[in-house]
Amino acid sequence: MLLAIDVGNTNTVFGLHDGESWVAQWRSATDSTKTADDYAVWLTQLCRMDGIPFGDLDACIISSVVPQARFNFRNLARRYLDIEPMFIGESSVELGVPIRISRPEQVGADRLVNAVGAHAQHEGALIVVDSGTATTFDIVGADGGFEGGIISPGINLSMRALHDAAASLPRIAIQRPPQVIGQDTVSAMQSGIFLGYLDLIDGLIRRIKAEYTEPMTVIGTGGVASLFEGESEEIDIYDPDVTIRGLLEIYRRNKK
Repeated sequence: MLLAIDVGNTNTVFGLHDGESWVAQWRSATDSTKTADDYAVWLTQLCRMDGIPFGDLDACIISSVVPQARFNFRNLARRYLDIEPMFIGESSVELGVPIRISRPEQVGADRLVNAVGAHAQHEGALIVVDSGTATTFDIVGADGGFEGGIISPGINLSMRALHDAAASLPRIAIQRPPQVIGQDTVSAMQSGIFLGYLDLIDGLIRRIKAEYTEPMTVIGTGGVASLFEGESEEIDIYDPDVTIRGLLEIYRRNKK
């Protein structure tokens, strides 16, 4: 059984695939100080709760944008699964993705995995909008090639920065305001954060489409993408499994 691990700046997603389907997915706050032993105890308990023998885990693939966490996740696979994990970004792991940008070595592992996962499920040229700590807009060609993109601060990061930098502004829940013009501090902040971020997403997508030379489908994914479901005018499909699907596809390519 495959253990796929996607280590993001804020959250880490663990998925178990039995060769036919995903049998479990769990999410944990990313903490680079957690040891391999910590993760092993946590995973063992979750597997037991779902009736999955921990000993059935016999393969592992990892994508990480947190360098400090890589050592402990590698040790988790080596010590408790008795295997050498596939690590996205290492020369031994082939992604099978043409990278058509000037500095391919600078592309984050998560963005390349998203390109693979989106292309595996959706046809034609794509824009993958991944909303997390950062919000990325990645261009995937009709053949699956990675063609660049945009990186902007995530909505939670923007809200936290506003609260931290302005002493009189409270920390608020992110939600659609009752109207555009705020009548108090909270509704004014909600309008600026939620509607402002929504316009950032839709506006950048329109600019990408104006610059690209062929029709594009827009895929929304990531931990906070659901905030904009039914709100964005430009996102066509919400697909929460883009990254984990990409890890599975890369594992299959390298296993062969």
